[in-house]
Amino acid sequence: MEKAKVYYVKEITPENLIKIYDALGVELEGKIGVKVSTGEDGSRGYLKADLIGPLVKKLNGTIIECNTAYDGARNTAEDHMKVARKHGFTSYADVDIMDEEGEMKIPVNNGKHLKYDIVGTHLDRYDAMVNLAHGKGHAMGGFGANLKNQSIGVASRNGKAYIHTAGITEEPDELWNKLPKQEDFIESMAEAAKAVSDYFEANNKKIVYITVMNFLSLDCDCDAHQKDPVMADLGIIGSLDPVANDQAFIDMIWASKDEGAHLLQERVDRQLGRNILPYAEKIGLGTTKYELINI
Repeated sequence: MEKAKVYYVKEITPENLIKIYDALGVELEGKIGVKVSTGEDGSRGYLKADLIGPLVKKLNGTIIECNTAYDGARNTAEDHMKVARKHGFTSYADVDIMDEEGEMKIPVNNGKHLKYDIVGTHLDRYDAMVNLAHGKGHAMGGFGANLKNQSIGVASRNGKAYIHTAGITEEPDELWNKLPKQEDFIESMAEAAKAVSDYFEANNKKIVYITVMNFLSLDCDCDAHQKDPVMADLGIIGSLDPVANDQAFIDMIWASKDEGAHLLQERVDRQLGRNILPYAEKIGLGTTKYELINI
């Protein structure tokens, strides 16, 4: 497989976010969903509305999300919308909680753990998606970027439970008692991310991938008590390949001379986070080989 192109800009601004999107050279058409994490009430690292707003407006996009499997401020559509409003997203665009009116199963091809992926029925409304991820650490996955944003992030509440338990249960109430081997969970995220990619491709719909690497905390934006960043911001990357984009993010953390980088590296490896990359490549979601292009 030939190398994927990953575009990079160091300075994180709304203008540069648009530049990264433009560099991808894809004209998204129709109804565009922009998948971001709205951030748990109390978290601080989620991508801010004034950073992403100009890009969302340029695309006439809708911010899309799904409810959480854990108890918090975003596990019902009504409460989730309150947080989205509080965090400023509704001032830039419509926000669609995709599992508000139910869920649907989409195929997982060649999956070792998952028989299907469970997503909100509203996913069907969109002709294209911008997978706009916040790159950071994660307590369960080691790190979160495009692959996590497309698997756990796009899954419905029950779908999140199904991925987290590597196909054991769809019941959020049973999730924490039925956690699988860590490696199985990591691989299940890759399978679910590929299911979304395959579903879009089968319907002639496009996805582009952008990761903003700022507020590099060990904790995810789903953590209401998210700790401070452990290293300096790295910039913005974008690609048409989610595996390459996530690989570039990981490589930048490992190449960093920042004295706090080892803390993020340890968090990723403790959770076997890097395992998602070769497995995602193996199941055909993308390539770990890329060319980094500064814009």
